[in-house]
Amino acid sequence: MKRLTLIDFTGPIIALVVYVGLTMADRPWVALATRIFPNEGRYIYQNASTTTLVWQQFAMVALSSSMAVLIGVSLGLFVTHRAGADFYDVVSSLSNLSQTFPPIAVFTLTVPILGFGFEPTVLALTLYGILPVLRNTIAGIESVSPTQIESARGMGMRPYQVLLRVELPLAASVILAGVRISVVVGVATATIGAVAGAGGLGAPIISGLINDDPPVTLHGAILATYMALLFDAFIGRFEKAFAFSSPGARA
Repeated sequence: MKRLTLIDFTGPIIALVVYVGLTMADRPWVALATRIFPNEGRYIYQNASTTTLVWQQFAMVALSSSMAVLIGVSLGLFVTHRAGADFYDVVSSLSNLSQTFPPIAVFTLTVPILGFGFEPTVLALTLYGILPVLRNTIAGIESVSPTQIESARGMGMRPYQVLLRVELPLAASVILAGVRISVVVGVATATIGAVAGAGGLGAPIISGLINDDPPVTLHGAILATYMALLFDAFIGRFEKAFAFSSPGARA
């Protein structure tokens, strides 16, 4: 693994500072939107502050992505080892089935169980985010050379040591690629949470569409897209760092 330094995160950190500034100051957006849409009556979503909407969006994505990663990686490790090999096809089929449902259908299934609000949205996002993590975990573990595993065993390593010191470090780049996809998709999908009353950046998007206020819709869409790019940039730095130790990576 390449040693990461603060310099490696300079670009994402600068982008994050700019994003925080945009969420705390609406005046620059209003000034710009006024020039682009001079005849509109609303330029900002008025039922909640931009900071609140961004925090709601971040909370939904962070919690759901954490659970999706935990479940996806755990299942991937389980079915790629002897103890869970018999469940490989079952787990793969179930994960594929969960991805065939569109996000709004998943929300429709979770709302009757948990009601409206934050909880059903997080559950739906978690279910929708497991597949990329699971697929890449399986692909990453299976890409590790059997020779490397046998060498580790020959050195006297126990199974858990082989997993932690050999398999996971070598598969980390592939797994993080799946996490990256899952999180970015989660940011976009979380905007639908506004339909279930979860708030977030989907609220101004939906409000703007319903009330025919393009600036409001655009404001929410830009902030949601920006958030997805931030997650992509930060996770991408870790992914590249682990790529140096992945199978087939160049020295």
